[in-house]
Amino acid sequence: MAVTASIAAPLRGDKRWAYLTRAKTIRIASTNEDGSIYLSPLWLVVDDKHIYIPVDAASRHGANFEAGRPLSALVDGGDEYATVHGVRIEGKMITVSDSELEAHLQELLFDKYFHVDHPYADRYFEFGEVAGRRFYELRPDKMIGWDSRETTMPQVPEARVLPDFVGDRLLSERS
Repeated sequence: MAVTASIAAPLRGDKRWAYLTRAKTIRIASTNEDGSIYLSPLWLVVDDKHIYIPVDAASRHGANFEAGRPLSALVDGGDEYATVHGVRIEGKMITVSDSELEAHLQELLFDKYFHVDHPYADRYFEFGEVAGRRFYELRPDKMIGWDSRETTMPQVPEARVLPDFVGDRLLSERS
């Protein structure tokens, strides 16, 4: 059996959910009607171990989600072997239709990506109303996570203070 990153350095359970909660971008690959793949980075919020994605009505992803076509998602990071981490998700999208949940998700979205008096917050949320932005819940059928940061030890310079009588043997032989 081949050893993969998810076997050597798995990211599971509460650690995986904490990672997904902090993540800013999820890459979604959905299937178009003609079978081609549509891939783009989107924002996400996580609430009570549920992943929600805001999507404008006119987007290709929205049409693909509504049609129930297959999709995959990826949240990842790291530029070196020692810092590579991520979660790959296969699943389906379910439209959020509960208005109280939508309002709660809007608050989570604001808290995560904006702040009070943020110069683009009002424009983002106003455009969402015009564009028919909806939330979809990403329901995973399969989640695979890995985190090399768990197993890789960073090199740390080490300094020791030795007693005065300890010296370099070669220096003492020369004197």
